[in-house]
Amino acid sequence: MASSLFVLLDDIATILDDVAVMTKVAAKKTAGVLGDDLALNAQQVTGVNADRELPVVWAVALGSLLNKAILVPAALAIATFAPWAITPLLMLGGAFLCFEGFEKLAHKFLHSAAEDDAHHAALQQAVANPQVDMVQFEKDKIKGAVRTDFILSAEIIVISLGTVADKPFMSQLAVLVAISLAMTVGVYGLVAGIVKLDDAGLWLSRQAGAAARALGRGLLVAAPWLMKTLSVVGTAAMFLVGGGILVHGIPALHHVVEHWVAGQSWGVAALIENGSNGLTGIVAGAVVLGVVMAVQKLRGK
Repeated sequence: MASSLFVLLDDIATILDDVAVMTKVAAKKTAGVLGDDLALNAQQVTGVNADRELPVVWAVALGSLLNKAILVPAALAIATFAPWAITPLLMLGGAFLCFEGFEKLAHKFLHSAAEDDAHHAALQQAVANPQVDMVQFEKDKIKGAVRTDFILSAEIIVISLGTVADKPFMSQLAVLVAISLAMTVGVYGLVAGIVKLDDAGLWLSRQAGAAARALGRGLLVAAPWLMKTLSVVGTAAMFLVGGGILVHGIPALHHVVEHWVAGQSWGVAALIENGSNGLTGIVAGAVVLGVVMAVQKLRGK
């Protein structure tokens, strides 16, 4: 019995080690979604009173956990009863990532500066106007952010599922749960820090010490640039991750890239592979956006 117990403990330790490794792999593959998730969710909760920013982030984080509580069982059911659907779902997720990335690039051509200015002005007026029902305003913000999170969470879960599709059920469950919790805590913990960065800078800039004031001014200057950087990096990562999914899902295209990479040094091979993934992502995003706009035009919207 003692030897059986040690075997069982060894099996559990092995499973946990495999889960940790697979979780790291899944986390790397979902990094593109994570980068955009940070910038997008931080933008979603702007426009609310400063003292209500953290409660809003907390509410969205709870909504994110609920999303993943729905998505993880659904993903496991697909892996169990319809494993053939994993690759098509990955392809759809990759295409959607490319579409989102290209839509961001095309935003300034599809929407005028006046529309963006009007949107920001409406947010500012809503916060400043005492007659606006801020409770309902916050609820609308939270609903919008949770809807966005559902899409991004679905992409993360599907990508992670593709990483462990050939593993035992318990390993799949452990990896998906680990990724879900890590992404939720990581994303919304950082979002909370980002949305309060300007407040921290303002507080420091009013302190007596010269060093604190200098740090506060630096944070106030850095906050908007951090948001812009997250958005740019997230968009680029969406093309790389989404394009990579499509390249690996299309055998002919994958073989072409493998042929180009064969015999090259590590640096050149990485440049060719990432360049191919990024170019594929841009082209796929343009095609999907064109189809979506054509459908909208046909429907008169």
